[in-house]
Amino acid sequence: MSDDLSTLVRKELELARVEVKEDVSRLGAVAKFFSIAGVAAFFAVMMLLFAAAWGLSEVVPEGVAFLIVGVVLGLVAAVLGLRGRTEAQQLDPKPEQTIETLKEDVQWLSERRS
Repeated sequence: MSDDLSTLVRKELELARVEVKEDVSRLGAVAKFFSIAGVAAFFAVMMLLFAAAWGLSEVVPEGVAFLIVGVVLGLVAAVLGLRGRTEAQQLDPKPEQTIETLKEDVQWLSERRS
């Protein structure tokens, strides 16, 4: 029984390690996508914002045009930030399969002791 328990514990630890490793790599992929998107968006937004503000300055004073563009950019940033937060909350780093098998192992051990 001691050997069985030792093997069982080793297998459970290995399963937990594999599950956590998968979740960490998913987290890394999410971070990579956020980073790349952020850099690309920064350059694109800067060019578009200057173009929009200068175009708008033909209708309203230049300071007001840049203020309007800044407010619109703030709203876009808020929406994108909320979307990123939602995506991050969907990540579940709990090793579900390991927890289930541990429950089964506890049940198996208690049945075996009886």
